[in-house]
Amino acid sequence: MKSVFITFDQAHYVQIIETLDKLSCRGYSYFEQVRGRGSKTGEPHYGSHAWPSMCSAIITMVDDAKVEPLLKRLRQMDEEAPQLGLRAFVWTIEQSI
Repeated sequence: MKSVFITFDQAHYVQIIETLDKLSCRGYSYFEQVRGRGSKTGEPHYGSHAWPSMCSAIITMVDDAKVEPLLKRLRQMDEEAPQLGLRAFVWTIEQSI
């Protein structure tokens, strides 16, 4: 099992939820307002007067076989609108209850 942590501009929300549903990634936690700045490109998301946009985050636990299809679709979304910012990080889950 893997954990996928996705950070994204709020404009991506509907597409990401639809992607999770299509891939049967049923369990996730959604963080509606997250502030931050990407390490590569894109605008800061601070929710301030100067930088008003906000980002969100989702963490989901998925079977290993679902990781690549999920990352492929997220990569496509990021390439279609690179200025918005979308990142995903994957790590192994050793145990859960």
